[in-house]
Amino acid sequence: MTKTHFGFESVDETEKAGRVAEVFHAVAGKYDVMNDLMSLGLHRLWKRFVIAQANVRAGQRVLDIAGGTGDLSKAFAPKVGALGEVWLTDINASMLRVGRDRLLNEGLALPTCLCDAQAIPFPNNYFDVVTVAFGLRNMTDKGQALIEMRRVLKPGGKLLVLEFSKIWQPLEKIYDVYSFRVLPWLGAQVAKDAASYRYLAESIRQHPDQATLKGMMRDSGFDQVDVFNLSLGVVALHQGIKF
Repeated sequence: MTKTHFGFESVDETEKAGRVAEVFHAVAGKYDVMNDLMSLGLHRLWKRFVIAQANVRAGQRVLDIAGGTGDLSKAFAPKVGALGEVWLTDINASMLRVGRDRLLNEGLALPTCLCDAQAIPFPNNYFDVVTVAFGLRNMTDKGQALIEMRRVLKPGGKLLVLEFSKIWQPLEKIYDVYSFRVLPWLGAQVAKDAASYRYLAESIRQHPDQATLKGMMRDSGFDQVDVFNLSLGVVALHQGIKF
């Protein structure tokens, strides 16, 4: 069987999706609280940058992949208006349920879909914008997922991938201490789950760096790919255009 990584552990490709699912079933209820604590609130600024780059307009269609608790979907909904569409999707039922309920509490009855990004259940050339925030690194076959995202985009459409990336080299040691000591401790104290947040730190280290992911997006058929480093490379936004 073909091997892939689950954090620092080598597993069969057929096992990874199930292992990742267990992590997100476990953390769904505390996901938003932990995001604020882990990033000191910076994830909100990173997502605002995504929203600005998306430049969504009235009547457009947006696909929010691995949308989790719905931060991006919530922001896009008023921009597309009554004539547009925003689909909140996630492969994890627990995360999708939390996101759906959160949006309903905000008065937003958006369509939701349990969706594997490696086999997106939408037709070709359907969406104007596709986003995936902090989800790509958890996908077993990232190349196939990128191909699928491009397939469902209209010509001229835009893919926005927000993901942890390669931090500025002088900060690596401090970042390692934070990642492998502080994050699991926070997970244990707040979410009662140190292991899931240890996986988070490991999965970030296994994710392609800025240049590698840019190459993967070009290989997947995107004609123009731009990279924006945020917070000294803690995260990066990759923007791909389909011509």
